[in-house]
Amino acid sequence: MKYLQFSNNDKIPMLGLGTWKSDKGEIYQTVRKAIEIGYRHFDCALIYGNEHEIGQAISDAINYREVTRNELWITSKLWNNRHKKVDIQPTIEITLDSLKLEYLDLYLIHWPVALLNNVNYPKDGSEMVDLKHIPLVETWQGMIALKENNLTKHIGVSNFSIKKINELINETGVCPEALQLELHPFLQQKKIVDFANANNIVLTGFCPLGSSDRPINRITEGEPKLFENKTIIDIAQEKGNTPAQIMLAWAINRGTSVIPKSVNPQRLKENLEAANIELTPLEMEKINQLDQHYRYIKGDFWCLEGSGYTLENLWDEV
Repeated sequence: MKYLQFSNNDKIPMLGLGTWKSDKGEIYQTVRKAIEIGYRHFDCALIYGNEHEIGQAISDAINYREVTRNELWITSKLWNNRHKKVDIQPTIEITLDSLKLEYLDLYLIHWPVALLNNVNYPKDGSEMVDLKHIPLVETWQGMIALKENNLTKHIGVSNFSIKKINELINETGVCPEALQLELHPFLQQKKIVDFANANNIVLTGFCPLGSSDRPINRITEGEPKLFENKTIIDIAQEKGNTPAQIMLAWAINRGTSVIPKSVNPQRLKENLEAANIELTPLEMEKINQLDQHYRYIKGDFWCLEGSGYTLENLWDEV
């Protein structure tokens, strides 16, 4: 396994298991199997609704001496309805209780979006909170306090733009240690990858294979399909690998960690093996030419009428 290193020398495995969309009743066995075959990095979130089951799997694996806590890297995320500073520690404590852990390795602000406390997913703009009322810097200050209180070893953000990260740094003097964002051959985000590298921010890419099993209301008719791309297919055939392995290897070869989701034992094994696949400079360049700046997770579900959120101010790209 390859690793990325934090400033205190902690190391995060470059390939982990994503747990979004993993149903209750199947995620326990998936995590147990993943640990058995060598996974040590698990990406979780309170909003996924399965942390209790994941926690039981981790606890049982530790109790059966299949792994130690120190060998594991566990990430979780703060949901949008808990952005007020007063809500942040109670929320991570819920996650820690569910996961049966004393600390997280990494805790992220899930989105730069705020919701009312009793809302998980807003139906209209009235259930959302403008960032003028709960500024991201307030949320970030709460995250800093979590690290100071030893509830998490590292803190970071997810789905944040360069502009928003710079605002956190300028206001608090504390740079996020990690950034999670959508990354794959059709959305390479070179500008923000370069920014993260220049600021020693560890990058993790989600949806590395296009997330074709995401909710139907987030799928666009006619969208490009990574698994149908001729360049990826040809490289896979030439190397005797699967297209999925080539996409994961590309992510790791460019210096980003990656968290593919699967509950299939064979795919779990194949995904893990991708961490050791070396692509040639020519193969990397061929895949680098595939960028379409295409988002599978567009974020438009936050841009409700009357909310104040737009795609322009969510991604800060215009």
